[in-house]
Amino acid sequence: MTAPKKLFIKTYGCQMNVYDSERMAEAMGGQGYVQTQTADDADMILLNTCHIREKAAEKVYSELGRYKGLKAAKPDLKIGVAGCVAQAEGEEIMRRQPMVDLVVGPQSYHRLPEMEAKTREGQKALDTDFPEEGKFDKLIARPKAARGPTAFLTVQEGCDKFCAFCVVPYTRGAEVSRPSDRVLTEARDLVERGVREITLLGQNVNAYHGHDGGLAGLIWALNDIDGLERIRFTTSHPNDMDDALIDAHGDCPKLMPYLHLPVQAGSDKILKRMNRSHTAESYLRVIERLRAVRPDIHLSGDFIVGFPEETEEDFQATLDLIRAVRYGSAYSFKYSTRPGTPAAERPQVSEAEKDDRLQRLQALLSQQQRQLQDEMVGREVNVLFEKPGRMPGQMVGKSEYLHSVHVTTDAAVGEMRRVRITASVTNSLAGELVGN
Repeated sequence: MTAPKKLFIKTYGCQMNVYDSERMAEAMGGQGYVQTQTADDADMILLNTCHIREKAAEKVYSELGRYKGLKAAKPDLKIGVAGCVAQAEGEEIMRRQPMVDLVVGPQSYHRLPEMEAKTREGQKALDTDFPEEGKFDKLIARPKAARGPTAFLTVQEGCDKFCAFCVVPYTRGAEVSRPSDRVLTEARDLVERGVREITLLGQNVNAYHGHDGGLAGLIWALNDIDGLERIRFTTSHPNDMDDALIDAHGDCPKLMPYLHLPVQAGSDKILKRMNRSHTAESYLRVIERLRAVRPDIHLSGDFIVGFPEETEEDFQATLDLIRAVRYGSAYSFKYSTRPGTPAAERPQVSEAEKDDRLQRLQALLSQQQRQLQDEMVGREVNVLFEKPGRMPGQMVGKSEYLHSVHVTTDAAVGEMRRVRITASVTNSLAGELVGN
């Protein structure tokens, strides 16, 4: 029997890239590949890249440089670059790194098997098109192997918002939604294989229109799937939080009380320059409506400091918004120029100012996160256990609010148990089973 070929995938960036990497591995599984956790014994290396952060392309070239020795020692090794850097850089990747055998964009990875076959014939393979046929229609069915208790499920891709700092519309394309019947089929398949919590993914997931009722309609349809216990979604835009979706947070039993809703800044001047198409006030009104239907909802956000022309007054407006909302978690970054985006051509804030503002903003966010964690002590939550903890007899899982909770218990991975929170520690909670 011929030994299976080994595939190593390194994934950068967001949850959608994690999902894409899973689907790429499944596509290549049909070609006789099995995944390996190390590049050293791989027959094929795929870098699934992200183009959001500064110097993303340079980081990819640096990573590729590490594989030169492997390629020299193993000439049949195939090396590919996928994802958003692949989409943005295209032929430049192959020009700068001739050892790369294939480059594939995020909308074309269903063609990986054909591309890999070309490389076996000694050809280079490049595909950064936005093909007419949807990749999800062409991907092979997921194999029936058992899964962990949580899974990502992409339902929407692309973005039509054109924020002034963002490359997503250029690398992922226009907004496209998967038909709800296909999403529901994939969700049922995941549940059959042990998944109890599904996170719906999209660059702008609440713009989903593959169901007559939008994202709220899809969530209610998922709510009817037996064995699925929890539903989450990310990432959303404030302008697409419609009444039906807000109401679902109050009425849908399986939709968890946690929402990631990026705002980016608290200054209306900066929001306008970002082309966010909302104001600080309109964002806060959305938060008020969410908390009216689900008072215990925990919120997460994204923030960019040092956006071009941001003043100290603008930055203080962002801090004021953070104080008004009280975030359970957040992601915060210094603005970095993305070539080809409008903001890259504007007057830039100094790196020293960016550093100072980021430190002050993160200090406030960390303080809020710890306060909200501390307030959980004494409360009871439902914990879905995902993996063993570091200590013997300990299990770790997530609460409804996405807090990581560690408990001494004999519960198995995939079990949901009622837990009383006993302590708040850095970035996690400790608890004990209720009734023990």
